[in-house]
Amino acid sequence: MALQESLAFTVTRQSPELITPSKATPHEYKLLSDIDDQEGLRFQIPVIQFYAKKNDFVDARKMDPVKVIREALAKTLVFYYPFAGRLREGAGRKMGVDCTAEGVMFIEADADVTLEEFGDALQPPFPCLEELLFDVPGSAGVLDCPLLLIQVTRLKCGGFIFALRLNHTMSDAAGLVQFMTALSEIARGASVPSIPPVWQRELLNARDPPRVTCTHREYDEVADTNGTILPLDDMVHRSFFFGPTEIRALRQLVPPHLRKCSSFELLTACLWRSRTRSLQLEPEEEVRMLCIVNARARFNPPLPIGYYGNAFAFPGALTTAGKLCQNPIGYALELVRKTKEDVTEEYMRSVADLMVLKDRPHFTAVRTYLVSDVTRAGFGEIDFGWGKPAYGGPARGGVGVIPGLTSFYIPFKNKKGENGIVMPICLPAPAMEKFVAELDGMLKNNDQPVINHTSIHITSAL
Repeated sequence: MALQESLAFTVTRQSPELITPSKATPHEYKLLSDIDDQEGLRFQIPVIQFYAKKNDFVDARKMDPVKVIREALAKTLVFYYPFAGRLREGAGRKMGVDCTAEGVMFIEADADVTLEEFGDALQPPFPCLEELLFDVPGSAGVLDCPLLLIQVTRLKCGGFIFALRLNHTMSDAAGLVQFMTALSEIARGASVPSIPPVWQRELLNARDPPRVTCTHREYDEVADTNGTILPLDDMVHRSFFFGPTEIRALRQLVPPHLRKCSSFELLTACLWRSRTRSLQLEPEEEVRMLCIVNARARFNPPLPIGYYGNAFAFPGALTTAGKLCQNPIGYALELVRKTKEDVTEEYMRSVADLMVLKDRPHFTAVRTYLVSDVTRAGFGEIDFGWGKPAYGGPARGGVGVIPGLTSFYIPFKNKKGENGIVMPICLPAPAMEKFVAELDGMLKNNDQPVINHTSIHITSAL
């Protein structure tokens, strides 16, 4: 669980440019679905991919990653032309894409650093991320702004970094990987993507009349009674690695009848409880764990292959801080397992209906922990012609409208060659110290709280 050493380098960027589709595309207005169009997705999500230099001896001019990706992007946007448009908002806060072909924002850059200098453990938080994915002034809004921003940074060693920022209302992780895969296929010489994109957002629209048929504790309106404001100036980002050894140690804390649980369920239960303990909430306060569940296969028939909109739910487990922190880990684990099973086609229809009936609310953020498992999303498979990335996936934890709320589970190979999961987490500094102590205790097979309850009381909207 080593903290990445600091690394300083200089990035030289060219002026941002707009890349438009290489051929004429339809000028039309395409509505988002009622799953896309919720307050909790109205933000930009950052992704980063690190690539080593290509070993083959080839024409260097042809193998400039900036040139290859810029040209491939213009061709890919012919198929994914809504990404070259701009979001507008209509009646009932309903958003749609005005397919104007204005283009996506692209930045060419060079950095005076090698891939090797990033060290063995390429994992969030990345040094100088704001230089590798530059926030072009005026580009980060939800409406009337580019829907994608891409920066390709050449490294001194011949490798490069591909960083991307996506307006989350357009796609989820699966949809984004589908677009990035199409871009990489065209960069390698394909003329069309292997999976044709499917818009069909009406498949996830509210029914007529809308009717909420399931319980959605993830959208409860919770009063923030303690005035829990995030101390944004004191947030610490760290990543934690869980390989076979760590997972085995955590499994030992689980009662025998629950030991066949998945690694996701086990980690989520352990991290939710450790995080809640570290925040030292009052015992009677309600706490929530929301997990992102991809619902593509839970429809009958399943959503079409090629659908690149948001197709997930945030089902939530709910308990009190006291019960979560004082009970053995099996208590949290049973809550997590049940929550994942809640998502069905009817559940998704009910969420879409709730959005229309309740003015597209944000999911509950007060005393909430949100986890997103991207281990199977496929970021690590994207090959622009330089092979698979040394790291591919979310650029940092804690993203979203409310910083610090979200953790991603990212596939990772450590320097011993062990496959596991790396998890970036973002907490106020005093809570992070307690969180580290909690985790260390569990990994040493000690399931007792290690928090000194006489110390500082941390309140936050996490």
